[in-house]
Amino acid sequence: MNINEAKEQVKNAVVAYLEKDEAGQYEIPVERQRPILLMGPPGIGKTAIMEQVAHELGINLVSYTITHHTRQSAIGLPMISEKSYGGKTYSVTEYTMSEIIGAVYEKIEKSGIHEGILFLDEINCVSETLAPTMLQFLQYKTFGSHKIPEGFIIVTAGNPPQYNKSVRDFDIVTLDRVRQINIEEDFDAWKDYAYKAAVHGSIMAYLEIKKENFYSIKTEVEGRTFVTARGWEDLSRVIKVHEKKGLPVDYDLTVQYLQDKEVARDFATYYELYHRYNELYKIPDILEGRFPEDKESIRKGSFDEKLSIISLLTDKLMDEFRDYARDQAVQKTLFDIIKALPEDGSGSAAELILSRGKELEKELSEKSESGLLDREQERTMRLAASALFQCAKESGSLEEAKEWFRTRESARQESIKSTGRHLTNSFNFLEETFGNKESLTGSQEMVIFITELSGAYHSLKFVRETGNEAYYEYNKLLLLNDRRDELRVLAEMLV
Repeated sequence: MNINEAKEQVKNAVVAYLEKDEAGQYEIPVERQRPILLMGPPGIGKTAIMEQVAHELGINLVSYTITHHTRQSAIGLPMISEKSYGGKTYSVTEYTMSEIIGAVYEKIEKSGIHEGILFLDEINCVSETLAPTMLQFLQYKTFGSHKIPEGFIIVTAGNPPQYNKSVRDFDIVTLDRVRQINIEEDFDAWKDYAYKAAVHGSIMAYLEIKKENFYSIKTEVEGRTFVTARGWEDLSRVIKVHEKKGLPVDYDLTVQYLQDKEVARDFATYYELYHRYNELYKIPDILEGRFPEDKESIRKGSFDEKLSIISLLTDKLMDEFRDYARDQAVQKTLFDIIKALPEDGSGSAAELILSRGKELEKELSEKSESGLLDREQERTMRLAASALFQCAKESGSLEEAKEWFRTRESARQESIKSTGRHLTNSFNFLEETFGNKESLTGSQEMVIFITELSGAYHSLKFVRETGNEAYYEYNKLLLLNDRRDELRVLAEMLV
């Protein structure tokens, strides 16, 4: 299965394991809650889906790469204690608490949440001295003499032997006590995550053209070469910073993240071309409704060039859709706080707002330290706290604070209109360039554009909440054409 399907399987398992009956006991007894074993190639996002599941369910996540641990750090250090048996006193070896078990209790104490996921990566690559401990852990949910606290679900991950020479096979006794999920790399599944994570448009466009370069691990005469989903995402982040600071993005950079010289060189070449298309076709002008005069050369261009133009449009729109979601979340936080200010005027509005800002900062610090926020949630809270401090500077009374909020909201509404206009102009540009509504079935460019918008979280959120007639119209035509094609195939089968 792909990474998205694996995530749903893990999420469903955690929900089922944490379900309690009317007496407050787990419906599935703890001893019958089989640990989950994710098996798949490295760098495809196994750790990322654990973070997503934990955040979506509002539970803790304690994550370790077990190959970094020794037997002592996993089961604790030996210590001598005295115990009496049959009237005689004996020296007995006991063990201190495992660092991993201690981290689970520490997470519970910090967050106040008693349920979560304990995720151990590279479970089948442990050292020979630690292997028996891992088998005991999977079978009995203990490290040494210490059990995992109830309410914490065990999820582990490992790499198949073709990717790691130090892999150990689990015996049947162990495998019969776990839920094994086998994951395969899948670009289309990764795309959903990539749009949410704002992976750079050049990477999305390149991989759409050359999906075979999304993930590969090869052993050649010169050594092992590899490209992973993790490498693409990390490269995306550094590209954005390089662009912001005016630093070069070339082969010397890409090969540091894409450990395959051919792929790294190919992408570096495409990145340069992608930037050239951006300058040549003036994407910001297209979004504003100022289309290139020479549409014929675009129509006659290569498929790669057309796809790059579509990706450039999509990338700019996705940035605006993400801004919409973030601004909405920040504004809602501000609204709830300002609405709760006392109407009787007791206390200075500025002082009250400043106090709320400090409270929000404290909450942010506590949740961030406890690992209860994803990157976007943390950013939203930071922006909201910063806005409150700004409001406190500019507002002496409650009415001034409300006016400050209304001004922000008015600007947000204008931004929504602007994004909607940009989306409509994109449809108009593609229609004028690649075909009218009647010939939509022959316009693969329009189909690609609608498909990309319809498969991404933030674009769907924007359209669903603000509406866009052009999107509705073309999406409806696309569905009708799909249905027409299905009927044509069915008719041919009946003849």
